[in-house]
Amino acid sequence: MVGLVSRQGRQLQRYNSNGYRLVVGCIPYRLKKEEGKISDDEVLEILVITSQKGHGMMFPKGGWEIDESMKQAAFREAMEEAGVIGTIECDLGKWLYRSKRNNNFHEGFMFGLNVTKELLQWPEMDTRKRKWVTVEEVRAGCQHQWMTEALERLVASLPVQVDIKVLKSFRKIDHVSM
Repeated sequence: MVGLVSRQGRQLQRYNSNGYRLVVGCIPYRLKKEEGKISDDEVLEILVITSQKGHGMMFPKGGWEIDESMKQAAFREAMEEAGVIGTIECDLGKWLYRSKRNNNFHEGFMFGLNVTKELLQWPEMDTRKRKWVTVEEVRAGCQHQWMTEALERLVASLPVQVDIKVLKSFRKIDHVSM
């Protein structure tokens, strides 16, 4: 069973040479068959969470600590904040951004996380909401430009580069890479 307590404090926190806090996160996603359809069509869904204050649309992220690898930190943040477990499949890049909470700069690293399990209970379930949405919904609702850029890199990195629908039947007929 997964522990239901999030890591707290900054004593193990990593910082870069400029004093910026190092933050690691992920974009949880899944390819889901459309309900009620007989075809092989799949829909790319993205899991978003709210901030601790219950606002916004964001991805799980948090401090990278000295006792873990970057991927371990991304995996931990996904479990703590969004209650999901999966496979980290791709490095989406690095961004400098300013924290809205305290106006400090952070250096953020993002990964794609192919979700394999949704937990019924997770450490931050009382302070955050999670929701599966389409790529278009994230594009329209995400307030952070750097997170939107990470999303575009995730979409581009998937084997079939279609924003919302993966049309397997089209690929079989046409043999055209999308």
